[in-house]
Amino acid sequence: MQLRKTLMMLTALSALSVVMTGCPADEETSLTCTADGDCLDGEICHPSSKVCVKTCTAGSDCPSSAKTCAAISTSDNRQVCQCSTDVLCNSEGTTDLVCSNLDKVCTPKCTSDSACGTGRTCDTATGQCKAGSNPGTTCSGTAQSTCSYGQFCSSSTCTAAPVAPTTCENFPSGNRPDWSATTSNGPVIYSITKLRYETNSSFCTSGGAYVFSIRAYRTDANWPDTRNGLSGFFYVKTDTTKLDVVNSGLLLPNTGYNRSTTNLKDAEFQTYLCANLSSIQVGYYFTGGNPVCASFNQ
Repeated sequence: MQLRKTLMMLTALSALSVVMTGCPADEETSLTCTADGDCLDGEICHPSSKVCVKTCTAGSDCPSSAKTCAAISTSDNRQVCQCSTDVLCNSEGTTDLVCSNLDKVCTPKCTSDSACGTGRTCDTATGQCKAGSNPGTTCSGTAQSTCSYGQFCSSSTCTAAPVAPTTCENFPSGNRPDWSATTSNGPVIYSITKLRYETNSSFCTSGGAYVFSIRAYRTDANWPDTRNGLSGFFYVKTDTTKLDVVNSGLLLPNTGYNRSTTNLKDAEFQTYLCANLSSIQVGYYFTGGNPVCASFNQ
């Protein structure tokens, strides 16, 4: 007999308290599962969260912990009861459940990636499973590829994007963008390199100029067609003074903005800085994105 039904029968016969996980219902408790046969009549095994969830045609069919009746996804039109808050998931006095940010069903708090299934990782601070891969996961191409937000594909491996340390003068502690790979969603700078140093550069009224290539991806939308649509891109000096890169004219005149033709969420920005210095330390960031700090010699 299937696991879900067997446990329910044992509970009724022995009057023992069986610890079950999932979304607490008014009169029944859901259980983790691997197939629909593990669940009670009127339930299915959620294809991603792997917990038994009640099917429905309207919100009135659902328990108090999950009162919304909606399709599982745009590609799976089966309707199930969905939750809205962790508090309602734990309405029976437990603290072990969360309302999944990804699937909107009550699930046990995860403690490791193995609890989250393929293509997901565990945020142990919140107990939520999140989309994306761990650093070290194989990927292909460049920019974000199949990596989690805050990572980029480097040499076929998901790698954490650079973040300026607090020892960087451009971004000291207490005067730096508040960015987190788990909670932020701004553009991610994943590469900054020096293209060249120009002596007596035409970009400057006198002296030389450093020319840099900065690559960044975004997840909320495509990069704009032209530089005129760019905003929120800043250069930060070592005294923490910041300049808007576009409005200050720090992009190269013709080649300063290059959106990828194969991935519209990936772009290169070529900037210049007039400086008669043998070495320079620079800081860059986008609004809502990671601060990066780098040092270069002529």
